[in-house]
Amino acid sequence: MGTTDHRAKHGLILDFAGVLTADPLPLHRAWCESEGLPPEAWRATLNDDPEGRRLYAALEVGEIDQAEWNKRTAALLGAHVAPDNLMGRAWSAVPAARRMAALARAAKGAGYRVALLSNRFGTDPFNPYEHTGIWGSFDVHVISEQVRMAKPDPAIYELTLERLGLPPQACVFVDDHPRNLPPAEALGITTVLATDEAATVAELEALLGVSAELSV
Repeated sequence: MGTTDHRAKHGLILDFAGVLTADPLPLHRAWCESEGLPPEAWRATLNDDPEGRRLYAALEVGEIDQAEWNKRTAALLGAHVAPDNLMGRAWSAVPAARRMAALARAAKGAGYRVALLSNRFGTDPFNPYEHTGIWGSFDVHVISEQVRMAKPDPAIYELTLERLGLPPQACVFVDDHPRNLPPAEALGITTVLATDEAATVAELEALLGVSAELSV
């Protein structure tokens, strides 16, 4: 994480899940219980189960589509778990991070170039970006499935900078996964680890010299 004069910054790069959404973990636990699963089943299947990790990685870079992922991951979760719109059922209750979205709009309004850099988790049948209403807040969209690479591959950060038309030293990158920050730092991008939404927004307000104001 770095600090610098906001007048030297011209670009803001934001992750999606966990940055532009609320923390999904509590809602995923509640969803698991509603499906008759242990509370940690979603996290464990996607992160700890080798086949679950492989399927999710394949989804991120477009090797399989969301419908195929739904079918194969539902089978890992349990024989009684329906595959129909599995991703949508697990994510539909996760709200947008309203203050972070307001920060993105404020930065864009102040003249910053704003990019969405997301390891995607499919868009059909469930489109998380439309669901949270954030798509139009960005000048640039770099979605892992579309570019066939994913964070923390350094090439995806380089592509984002290229699409922004900015040097790395002019940009700030925000992500909630610590492992995604070092490749950006190595390029010279200022990084912010997203934790609590209010604290992260306050840090960005100070760093960028903008104010995240919620519309009534």
